[in-house]
Amino acid sequence: MIQPIQTMRDAFDELSKGNFSVRIPTDQKLVEIREMAQHFNATAYDLSHIETLRNDFVANVSHEFKTPIAAIEGYATLLQTPKLPQEKHDHYVRIILDNSRRLSSLSTNILTLSKLENQEMIIDKREFRLDEQIRKSILMLEGKWSDKNIEFDMDLPKQIYYGSETLLSQVWINILDNAIKHSPQSGIIHISIHSTETEVSVSIADHGDGMTPEIKKHIFEKFYQGDNSRQTEGNGLGLALVGRIVELCHGTITIESTPQKGTAFSIHLPL
Repeated sequence: MIQPIQTMRDAFDELSKGNFSVRIPTDQKLVEIREMAQHFNATAYDLSHIETLRNDFVANVSHEFKTPIAAIEGYATLLQTPKLPQEKHDHYVRIILDNSRRLSSLSTNILTLSKLENQEMIIDKREFRLDEQIRKSILMLEGKWSDKNIEFDMDLPKQIYYGSETLLSQVWINILDNAIKHSPQSGIIHISIHSTETEVSVSIADHGDGMTPEIKKHIFEKFYQGDNSRQTEGNGLGLALVGRIVELCHGTITIESTPQKGTAFSIHLPL
């Protein structure tokens, strides 16, 4: 009787030190001791999983910060080159500004997502025009879609919605930004609003890269990027934000996607 209790005490000591791989043998004669050992092992397993997620999060944050910082440092050094041609000077400045914005966006998204993960309900609700909000979101991204000569096919009838205008704006901006990023040159993005007595649905569809079933399965996870090369712009937090915001609105998201043919996001919000 004493030996199993001492074993359990030692295991708890190891657990408190951060050793989440510790386990207690479950071949105990007493049912109570055996059940305690099983519960302990289950708890240690859950904690090890959380620790893995935390370590992955830290590693991803470090990577996402290091990349633009390295670019800023490198091009700032090149700007000090004597008699640098004006064309190269302007090009380097643009790269530094782009990476500065990337850092700002990353910081904002991390802070917002952290806040939303600890939030259980939306408080700042009011009535607003959902259709107008989507139009404003498109205009905010004009610099990106105009560079690719992208057109919009819109069916946006007047729609009043009661909710958080600030949070939902982030939903449209992130999904539209994703559609623009993956659309081909001179592509078309389709946006529509449909409503019933109980819900409003917003569809945003592109004819871009599309997603494999594997990418689709992980698309709302933090820092997940379907492009493993990390050469595409983004930090893998935008769609994680979208998923959390829609969840707080008690809504749902459906995705239809085919590789090389395009992706359609449908957001369903209760009225």
